Amino acid sequence: MTENEALDTHLQELRRGTVVLACLKLLSEPGYGYGLLEELSARGFDTDANTLYPLLRRLEKQGHLTSEWNTDEARPRKFYRTSPAGSRLAAALTDEFRAIAVAIDALPEKD
Repeated sequence: MTENEALDTHLQELRRGTVVLACLKLLSEPGYGYGLLEELSARGFDTDANTLYPLLRRLEKQGHLTSEWNTDEARPRKFYRTSPAGSRLAAALTDEFRAIAVAIDALPEKD
């Protein structure tokens, strides 16, 4: 494995949990999958549909998201929204993320 491949692998692992948190926070307002994918990307959380849609289904199954179908348009869309349990999870994850960032900042720098 090259150094760049190793970096890509570790970055992917690091970002995985942040995408969950970003989804929970962004979906405090109702959103659908493709729109969420675009918003995540615009905010620096690059992910793809093959990752996002299973994540949304998992979060819904766990009770962290609710969903409903909008059939007012030509093509029905499933809209997701963060549930009260999802909001509590997002708050806890945000607190933990901030604590980890502080701990990392406190680590010694090496050249």
